[in-house]
Amino acid sequence: MAYEQRIKPDLQFVKDVQAAGGEAVKKCYQCATCSVACPLAPPETPFPRKEMVWAQWGLKDRFDGDIDIWLCHNCGSCSDLCPRGARPGDLIAAIRNITYRDLVEPTIIGKWMSSPKHLPKLIAIPAVLYLLIWLMTTGFGLPQGEIIYGKLFPGDYTIDPIFGLVALFVAYSFYKGVMKLWKSFDQAIPTTLQIGTKTKKPTLIESIKAVLFDEVATHVKWNDCGKDNTERFKGHLSLFYGFVALAIVTSIVAVSHWGGLIVPFIAPLGHTPMPLWSPVKLLANIGAIALLYGLTMLTRRRINVDPATSTSSYYDWYLLGVIWAVALTGLGAEIFRLAGVASLAYPTYYLHLIAVFMLFAYLPWSKLGHLVYRTTALVYAHQVGRLPLKREEDKVFMI
Repeated sequence: MAYEQRIKPDLQFVKDVQAAGGEAVKKCYQCATCSVACPLAPPETPFPRKEMVWAQWGLKDRFDGDIDIWLCHNCGSCSDLCPRGARPGDLIAAIRNITYRDLVEPTIIGKWMSSPKHLPKLIAIPAVLYLLIWLMTTGFGLPQGEIIYGKLFPGDYTIDPIFGLVALFVAYSFYKGVMKLWKSFDQAIPTTLQIGTKTKKPTLIESIKAVLFDEVATHVKWNDCGKDNTERFKGHLSLFYGFVALAIVTSIVAVSHWGGLIVPFIAPLGHTPMPLWSPVKLLANIGAIALLYGLTMLTRRRINVDPATSTSSYYDWYLLGVIWAVALTGLGAEIFRLAGVASLAYPTYYLHLIAVFMLFAYLPWSKLGHLVYRTTALVYAHQVGRLPLKREEDKVFMI
């Protein structure tokens, strides 16, 4: 028996999709080449064909809980093969960009992140904050003697409290975003059909471990796309482990400093500035080099992208630009400090603080937020069987 369904297109949503990177979506004529070509698309309700028609018709509500926009590796195979140049891969990326913008409060940050005209506002927040600290510590002057950045921005009273609050704010925002995503998946994927008598639903811990080791830590499943992703693979992996290395260094410095107040013998581990031969400093420099290598690979890929099959959105360039700023100002601050050039060292460190603030304080609304949101979606997909599992008898399919 046939049922009529009234469609209520959201024309503003169509415009938002086009502005966020999916401007070619209207070219799609539903040939299904993209879904057939994608080796990652499950046979039941495969992507990205359905996402293309939803976006064309402005069916914004259909994307609520659509887990498939997170399963895509965005390798671009579908866009390469599209006979109309509709660029399905860009459409998936655009929907993610819109999700980053609106997922958690305050959504005004997401709005600012979506357009270059608001970039001065995002820069001004940390710029003014650290400028006021500079005014209070030295009256905009440069400290005399050995170059120690703590003279200008005391860690105990400025750096640690500010970034501590930022970390809490970001963690809470991600918590709200993850809970909202998970709930939307529950509403959109109410039931599963398990195939085989030996089927056993994985526990949450098992799913988290599988995703972290099979997806996040190795990126090995990127090779399943059937396209040469070497440049992108190396760039992302280098960037990922560069951040891991720098996160370890930051943790060691913070724990040894504050923990040293209770356990004095660990305090020297995080005492800054560190000598170049310090293991912690060596790890920091290795992490910085990994960042630069990854950034070079990804930037080159963005510059050389074929406009017929893909485009780069503002979200793409914003993230690359901010990470470049973090890496270059961080290395610059170290080089100028070692060279004893205070007139360059202190301003460069000031710029470094601005860049780091912009990278982390706005994280839940930036493209880098996919590290949390996509991981959440992959864990959920593993739980319900939307992801292909390793053993044939463990396969779970959606109805």
